[in-house]
Amino acid sequence: MTDMIQARGLVKRYKEVEALSGLDLTVPEGKVLGLLGPNGAGKTTAVRCLATLLVPDEGSATIAGVDVLKDPQGVRRKIGLSGQYAAVDEHLTGFENLTMVGRLYGFDKATARARARTLLERFDLSDAGDRPSKTYSGGMRRRLDLAGALVAEPPVLILDEPTTGLDVRSRQQMWDVIKELVGGGSTLLLTTQYLEEADRLADDIVVIDHGRAIARGTADELKAQTGGERVEVVLRDVARMDDVLRAFSSVAIGDVQVDDRTATAAVSGGASALRSVLTDLESEGIEVLDIGLRRPTLDDVFLSLTGRATETDAAGQSDSPATEVSS
Repeated sequence: MTDMIQARGLVKRYKEVEALSGLDLTVPEGKVLGLLGPNGAGKTTAVRCLATLLVPDEGSATIAGVDVLKDPQGVRRKIGLSGQYAAVDEHLTGFENLTMVGRLYGFDKATARARARTLLERFDLSDAGDRPSKTYSGGMRRRLDLAGALVAEPPVLILDEPTTGLDVRSRQQMWDVIKELVGGGSTLLLTTQYLEEADRLADDIVVIDHGRAIARGTADELKAQTGGERVEVVLRDVARMDDVLRAFSSVAIGDVQVDDRTATAAVSGGASALRSVLTDLESEGIEVLDIGLRRPTLDDVFLSLTGRATETDAAGQSDSPATEVSS
């Protein structure tokens, strides 16, 4: 299988801070690689290097066999890029935005207009195609931005946190569009902070922190590193926490995490472990407000790997050079 994206030893420095510290990435043709990490981890810097928007200080990369450093113009003909924020002209209609992109790619007027109408229909924007894009919802703007990345039908797509800031319905719509594109043979590099997003879309995942790959594997493999499924108990009476810890002792993998009246432990056996804990609690007459089995979240994975969660920083900054310097 041909590797459509290859990066070896990418290093990018901002003064004395390394935003990328020898990052390696490989994405086979027709596959999706999820690049996961918190804000400031280096995701957007990696995207910018691969998209020829930044020149790495060290390392090499190719896109569809074209060298990123030696032939950046050739790389731009091979990729479609959608950044964290929809890059659309809000004063133009959706149709005009896509037509403009086609003309910038060198299409004649008729071809650019025809391509615009086709993409508006494909992304369920036909009814809004002749409205100014400033009237679009956030999800519609993101779909229009992704449509713009597909005007030239590139073999490689690079999507940088395409669903950040969208509501649940809009995020699901974007996932459906992305799955359709991949089903059509596109190769995709997807950066995200959402494990659920990578779980649904990515064939493989690279987790990065401080510009360095700290874990690789499928979503299930990464979850397994945090102990797989977890039993969570919320007590009515926090004074019975010691009894709860004893109930966990036969099923817990590693330490039980306690937060106020909530106890959580990684377990093996899933439902059987939950039944065991529930039986012990009932036999001891311990009242619970809630008990359940849950799978790890991205925060669980990162807490396990790095000792910190993946929450957006207080300023809400993206993975820009300034953010990376602060991380």
